[in-house]
Amino acid sequence: MRVVLDTNIIIAAFAAHGLCSEVFEVCLTSHTIVMSEHILSEVERGLIKKIHLPKNITASIMDYLRNITEIFKPQPIKGSACRDIEDRKIIGAAISGNAHLMITGDNDLLTLKKFMKTDIVTPREFWSRLRK
Repeated sequence: MRVVLDTNIIIAAFAAHGLCSEVFEVCLTSHTIVMSEHILSEVERGLIKKIHLPKNITASIMDYLRNITEIFKPQPIKGSACRDIEDRKIIGAAISGNAHLMITGDNDLLTLKKFMKTDIVTPREFWSRLRK
């Protein structure tokens, strides 16, 4: 399955061991992770500013993410699709990368539930789907 991991999921995966890190591991081993430079840029800022990782460790993580994911230029998404322009860029990456699923904790995205062919779910919903 092709999966977009939203910025908040990736940052949480590197911040602490828990559901998001387990979701990240499953996606690494069993799925294709779809990314964009926009998502990577948000992740980099979050790793430095939110969890205070040193720049050299953050740089290593960014290199790692670039090597293990497929990076796409986001397809432009109309403003009416989602109120947050930053979220529209994430949706656009999902569409460009033909993602089946987007995993996020962002309520603005979660309220959509689906955009075109991409289901939008929480980490817990993703985990539940895996168990079925």
